[in-house]
Amino acid sequence: MMSPIKLSLLSAAAFIIPILFVVLIGGYRRLLIRMAFSVSALASLISVGAGILAVSSSAAEQLILPLGLPSLPFHLRLDQLSGFFLFVVGLLSFFVSIYSVGYVTGLAAGKPVKRLIVFYNIFIAAMFMVCLADDALIFMVAWEVMAAASYFLVMFEDGRSENRRAAYLYMVMAHIGAILILLSFGVMAGIAGGFENFTGYTFDAMREAEFPLKWATAAFLLSFFGFAAKAGVIPFHVWLPEAHPVAPSNVSALMSGVMLKTAIYGIVRVTFDIINVFPWWWGMMVLVLGLVSAVMGVLYALMQHDLKKLLAYHSVENIGIILIGIGLSMIFTSFNLPAMAALALIAGLYHTMNHAMFKGLLFMGAGAVLNATHERNMDEMGGLIHHMPWTSVLFLVGCISISALPPFNGFVSEWLTFQAFLLSPSLPNPLMKLLIPLGAALLALTGALAAACFVKVFGVVFLGNWRGLSRPLLTKVTEVTEAGWSMRIGMMLAAFTCLCLGILPAIIIKWMDVISEELLQTRLITTSGVYDWMWLTPVDPERASYSGPLVLIGIAAVCAITYLLLHVKPGKISRVPVWDCGFKKLTSKMQYNAVSFSMPFRRIFGFLFDIKEQISLLPQRRHPAFPVKSSYYLRVRDRFWGWIYKPVIDAVVLLSRKAGMIQHGRIHVYLIYSFVTIIVLLALL
Repeated sequence: MMSPIKLSLLSAAAFIIPILFVVLIGGYRRLLIRMAFSVSALASLISVGAGILAVSSSAAEQLILPLGLPSLPFHLRLDQLSGFFLFVVGLLSFFVSIYSVGYVTGLAAGKPVKRLIVFYNIFIAAMFMVCLADDALIFMVAWEVMAAASYFLVMFEDGRSENRRAAYLYMVMAHIGAILILLSFGVMAGIAGGFENFTGYTFDAMREAEFPLKWATAAFLLSFFGFAAKAGVIPFHVWLPEAHPVAPSNVSALMSGVMLKTAIYGIVRVTFDIINVFPWWWGMMVLVLGLVSAVMGVLYALMQHDLKKLLAYHSVENIGIILIGIGLSMIFTSFNLPAMAALALIAGLYHTMNHAMFKGLLFMGAGAVLNATHERNMDEMGGLIHHMPWTSVLFLVGCISISALPPFNGFVSEWLTFQAFLLSPSLPNPLMKLLIPLGAALLALTGALAAACFVKVFGVVFLGNWRGLSRPLLTKVTEVTEAGWSMRIGMMLAAFTCLCLGILPAIIIKWMDVISEELLQTRLITTSGVYDWMWLTPVDPERASYSGPLVLIGIAAVCAITYLLLHVKPGKISRVPVWDCGFKKLTSKMQYNAVSFSMPFRRIFGFLFDIKEQISLLPQRRHPAFPVKSSYYLRVRDRFWGWIYKPVIDAVVLLSRKAGMIQHGRIHVYLIYSFVTIIVLLALL
């Protein structure tokens, strides 16, 4: 039997096969799609097995590849932490690859499917190599390949200016983050091996080094903000709602579900494994940025009427929730409270896995809706539950999961995060005893707003009447058809995983608890395994417990009893006309849409956004109270764009124009420039 690290390498190498299919059978479109994504699914499944074995193993495996630069080979390592992230990336990639067989087949004939297949497979393989990297060189190579592949995937429909703009913005932010990460590795490698050679470029050398506090702080801040740019942490989030909506939906599922998690992996790897000594204020900074991202992300999502952009902003929110767990773990570790630190870290990592599953499910559902309606604007949808019942039910599972409602998985990880918050009175710092409970209140607000947001999404998209009468290309709701079986299977697998993670958390946490032992030298299972698989007791049974199976049984029993009471006697339920407020017949124009649903939230939290709202009326001559025609205009913009990014862009454009003034197009002027440059260089030498 192959070792886990060789199995993971085999998985990464297997993604070359679909690229070869593009060359060999590129002329047979349907055959190419089926074979390429089938191999991608198989390769992803192999990585899932390797991740399970690595987390279950007691020792890390290392491997040196004779590649890279002379005297600088590639070092690989598969331990419990990298195995966990390999499992998460591989599992969602497996679901999405199955989904992609039907999704890509349904794309228009003129779409560049070959390019999509090539960069899709390079993208997944690069994410696997990021998780396996054990030196700065291969980490940065894999990181940049992942960024380049995702750039071309965002540019899939390069004929649209929206895609080109989003891809450019994404690449700029990705490179800014990569530069910061590279500088962080440079600082740590210099301390580990000296600044005269490159012996400190391996992570093993960095782990053995003792970092002075000022250099450790520099390395941490550089790495954290570099990874935060990739994760979409506020204020580095501006690329995310631009890039995710324009990419193909299967790519959006991977970018939001697992690409952002490679940044979380980098933060945990550098902080807890390589530096491993940090003051409390590092954790406080991570916690505050996590809370800001969680609250602002869900508020931005509430203001959207573009379905995929709304889901993209919810990625900002959930990355914030993950950072809350990581920040609390750092704070508890700095005060030498290992059991509490383990609880907070496991909460963050469990939400990492949960978010990958339900966000992948939601983006796959959005892709099915987009394929059926050719529309991303929720105000042009409605009533899809009658025409897409499978997609509606599976999308509802994702809505319940992301809203942190039992018995699905989002509830468990947020409940664990609340338990970590409730342990803050154990901290010796009086100021943090006061401030951290306020963080718990903000997390509760985030959960409530997320539930409201997905009531809006599901109600506007799937319930009510069809609103798409203004669409010239799709004027009949009868033209909407259900997704194909491969797309349904991919969504069903993700939905089933969300349910399993929600009702069997004790088993999953017992499996992944070795990560806290690896990083924090303590195990959560010493205080949570009292009642085995049925009860999750993160601290002690007297303080708090949760039983996913019993909650599921209770919900099923209530539903069954309600059904029996209403259906046991004929005539208990009768259908009557809906009360229509005196109108002859309800129409689609009389029902709530996405913009009207979010109006109360705009009134309360509008000061956080740049909002422009206009109502224009064309009154009749007889009486102005009865307008002939009315129009409504709403624009909600991100204030961070105006505060941070627009001034930088304007300054760059201004400097570019000023620099363009030296371009005269005259050869004698350019000769003068060269002569002056030579004189200046000679003077300096």
